[in-house]
Amino acid sequence: MEEAVAVRLTYYGHSSFLLEAADGTRVIIDPYQSGAFDGALRYAAIADTADAVVATHKHDDHGAVDTILGNPQKFVHPSAAKVGAWTITGIDVAHDAEGGKSRGKNTIVVLDDGDVRAVHLGDLGHLLAPGTVAALGRVDVLMVPVGGFFTIDHKQAAAVVDSLDPPIVIPMHYKTPKVDFPITDVDTFLATQANVERKATSTVEITRAALPAERVTYVLQPAR
Repeated sequence: MEEAVAVRLTYYGHSSFLLEAADGTRVIIDPYQSGAFDGALRYAAIADTADAVVATHKHDDHGAVDTILGNPQKFVHPSAAKVGAWTITGIDVAHDAEGGKSRGKNTIVVLDDGDVRAVHLGDLGHLLAPGTVAALGRVDVLMVPVGGFFTIDHKQAAAVVDSLDPPIVIPMHYKTPKVDFPITDVDTFLATQANVERKATSTVEITRAALPAERVTYVLQPAR
């Protein structure tokens, strides 16, 4: 049996990632506008090209789809699409705990290349209903906001992780020296996790066959 070629996942910073499938199809999710919110978001601009760019919602720290090079296909609040090896599926939830009344709609994005199934929660603002958990199905890699205030906080994030039970967890949307938002740092969330690996790189390679037997939380270094 031929061994699956790994998905390459790169963390740019904040909630932005590049996922590259085995066939080379590149999808960037939740690109930020560098310098947004009067300079509160200071990650450097994303200079990479992509075949598609996906945004969970339109806020400037997630929805700067027009900044990505390479004339990519653009999906904001995606529903269903196919780009190269990637199947893209969206599940609508809320950016807050009031059904979207405060901050509007957020779309959970599922990226599946036929081997790895990655789920990006965007700016999720509440715990997941059982129906949403069922709709998401198997989750191999979960990108989860953990900083609170604008999203779920560290305790809620831990509960969401438990409900989806992914082998790999990657925290995002937390306080760093390049973010002036009133959110917490990643360590608050990490204290809720049993197995944490702090990577010295921004990129990991993932195949379903090589997923860890026990859940592990990877802290990636922002590439920007």
